[in-house]
Amino acid sequence: MKKWECMVCGFTYDEEEGWPEDGIEPGTAWEDIPEDWVCPDCGVSKEDFEMVEIS
Repeated sequence: MKKWECMVCGFTYDEEEGWPEDGIEPGTAWEDIPEDWVCPDCGVSKEDFEMVEIS
């Protein structure tokens, strides 16, 4: 599982946790999130997120 970080506000989407508040179940891969989904904190699109390394 990967984590994706919003480059605008720093919100992190964790594939393992999902985002149930928006109906995204735990274990949902980034590629499976709808293209029209936006950052819940600042409203930018998926293209403003980058995968972050998990150490």
